[in-house]
Amino acid sequence: MKYLKLSVVALANLLLMVELAVAEPSVKEIINTYSDIALAGYEDSLATAIELKTSIDTLIKNPTKENLNHARKAWRKSRVPYMQTEAYRFGNAIVDDWEGRVNAWPLDEGLIDYVAEDYGSESDENELYVANKLSGRTIDASTIDKKLLIDILHEAGGIEANVATGYHAIEFLLWGQDLNGSEKGQGNRPVTDFDIQNCTGGNCDRRVTYLRVVTEILIDDLKWMIGQWGTHGAARTSLLSANESEALSAMFTGIGSLSYGELAGERMKLGLMLHDPEEEHDCFSDNTHDSHYYNALGIQNVYHGRYKRIDGNLVIGPGLSDLVKARNAKTDQNVTKAIEKSVEQLASLKKRAETIEAYDQMIAEDNREGNKIVSDSIAALVAQTKEIERAISVLNIKPIEFESSDSLDNPSNVGKKQ
Repeated sequence: MKYLKLSVVALANLLLMVELAVAEPSVKEIINTYSDIALAGYEDSLATAIELKTSIDTLIKNPTKENLNHARKAWRKSRVPYMQTEAYRFGNAIVDDWEGRVNAWPLDEGLIDYVAEDYGSESDENELYVANKLSGRTIDASTIDKKLLIDILHEAGGIEANVATGYHAIEFLLWGQDLNGSEKGQGNRPVTDFDIQNCTGGNCDRRVTYLRVVTEILIDDLKWMIGQWGTHGAARTSLLSANESEALSAMFTGIGSLSYGELAGERMKLGLMLHDPEEEHDCFSDNTHDSHYYNALGIQNVYHGRYKRIDGNLVIGPGLSDLVKARNAKTDQNVTKAIEKSVEQLASLKKRAETIEAYDQMIAEDNREGNKIVSDSIAALVAQTKEIERAISVLNIKPIEFESSDSLDNPSNVGKKQ
């Protein structure tokens, strides 16, 4: 039998490597990894938004079915990095205060453009329900520019459904209403809605102006958020200047609230309970399965301190997992397994949507198989949240109250007017 002989120096180096492998990372290191991932995610979101603008400019210049399909494909691509950044909501006020401009939903589409007759002509809750800014009715929308969309129309009257900017306003303009209910099909806006010389739907000149301006606003907003996560950005520095408990709470609040109240609750359980095809995040494009999956992936990114960029490069460093592991390896193992389970479950939902039926069909009444895969995904997210709570207790952080949802906590209240 041969024995490995180690010099004193080699043995010391080996022991040092073992010590480093289990060493507890500093909270500052974790914050910087967390911020680096945010920065990369928003940079990728900007890059794909610029690609989206290029495809929209091409569509406007040459309105063909092929160019409309390219613009729609670019919109879907732009959602991949952005949805992973939603793990930064809830725990970071800078992101929360800004997010409504870029990803607010659902929206009253009658505010923006023409809608089907069965949409109705009025709402007790929203006087701008069918204002149709493209036609210039009801409000002075004679000039469609950034000031009109941002300062006057977005959330006009304090009503969140008056969404004038962001991904979903662009989505509605590219696809139009999805009038298929729980049957197969997405929005089917004709390309001639963008053809000033052969216009359908009316106001084609105003529609293309709106589409161009709202995409420019999205790019402006993403550039601004990139600045917040740079070396001296307010989002990064606010975490670095906070005490360690507050900083860790902010990071865990983001992933826990997205996991539970937002994704499992408002975006999934509510629609499943009501069997309502309108209760899906990317409803015009039938892209909801992708948004849900990349939300789950974003949670995993933050916990493990790892993000795969759109060019394939990795942003990686000490993450929350490393800190939990140093305190209690078993707890970290349980959190890791729970997160992997939710990502796998939502990957299955995504695959079903891409091969069998869209998300709005899955949540339809009497669709036993579709309902089950959505229900199983919700259960995985809830289980994941419980493991995240256990990780928080291991770190001796003050208990965090994650975002809630009546659909999970008070289902008897769902459907009742508050």
